[in-house]
Amino acid sequence: MKYKKLGKTRLDVSLIGLGTMTWGQQNTQDEGFEQMDYALEQGINFFDTAEMYAVPPTPDTYGKTETIIGNWFASRKNRDEVILASKIAGPGLKWIRGGKSLIDKKSILIALDGSLKRLKTDYIDLYQLHWPNRGSYHFGQIWDYAPIFDKPAVEDNFLDVLNTLGELIKAGKIRHVGLSNETAWGTCKWLELSEKHGLPRMASIQNEYSLMARHFEPDLSEIALHENCGLLAWSPLTRGMISGKYLDGAMPEGTRLAIETRGEHRAYPQTDSTIKAYIALAKEHDFDVCQMALAFVNQQPFVTSNLIGATSMKQLKSNIASIDLDLSPEILTDIKAIRRQHPMPF
Repeated sequence: MKYKKLGKTRLDVSLIGLGTMTWGQQNTQDEGFEQMDYALEQGINFFDTAEMYAVPPTPDTYGKTETIIGNWFASRKNRDEVILASKIAGPGLKWIRGGKSLIDKKSILIALDGSLKRLKTDYIDLYQLHWPNRGSYHFGQIWDYAPIFDKPAVEDNFLDVLNTLGELIKAGKIRHVGLSNETAWGTCKWLELSEKHGLPRMASIQNEYSLMARHFEPDLSEIALHENCGLLAWSPLTRGMISGKYLDGAMPEGTRLAIETRGEHRAYPQTDSTIKAYIALAKEHDFDVCQMALAFVNQQPFVTSNLIGATSMKQLKSNIASIDLDLSPEILTDIKAIRRQHPMPF
């Protein structure tokens, strides 16, 4: 395994991190335990979860993933071996604090206490803001995202949140803080305010990033590199679509897209053609296309950790093994050519 520094903290996190959102929906607790045991054996020390998991998010699955992780900690007595990340949900899900609650002091205190109880721990290493109060261009909203908001009110909220997080760090309930699904402006503003007021500094930003979703480039990647706020890449396999299992309308039973309640905004004819191009490239070099896609993310200098997820041990083992694959300059040139032909498939 390889490791990178988490922002300006003293923590070294594994370049491949363990995503957990299938536990409690697609995976049982026993299967989650097996995945965590294996990942830890392979040198993965960074686990990422959220209060809203498992997914697809529903009232019945809310908090189940954190509960499974907490039960694993209680069973294995190994909390100190894991760098644990979780997230507070933003507004919008009606079963979480009424669906209208902004990320503010009141919500943070309620959400964090709930997460700590479910996780059976007295601290979280990295506590992240799952999505901005003002909305996000993620989750299929990039074509309609209109960043119009009351700037003074947003900045006041940022300061309220940073002060609250600072109090929780002093209390020992969290150690570091991070962003998720943020924009370049938002990331810079969080960093600016923390420096100006001597408040906790965002150590990372967790956004979608993959061969087919490269919105993080170029502006956010520049910020991540030069402001020490690295990317935690989610959905590096584009929800498993890069494997080809959903091509031409296929919908294997039990897969994530088959159980998704909101539909899949990434499913378009141009997405299929992009996937076919990457599969052809992988075959040309005798690579597994999923390992090639993960290796591409692993090699980006602005990536701190690549958050993999799997529903089977076979998938998990293959995903972790991507750490041993280095893509040559020639293959990276071929990937660049495919991107020029398929620059933004969804």
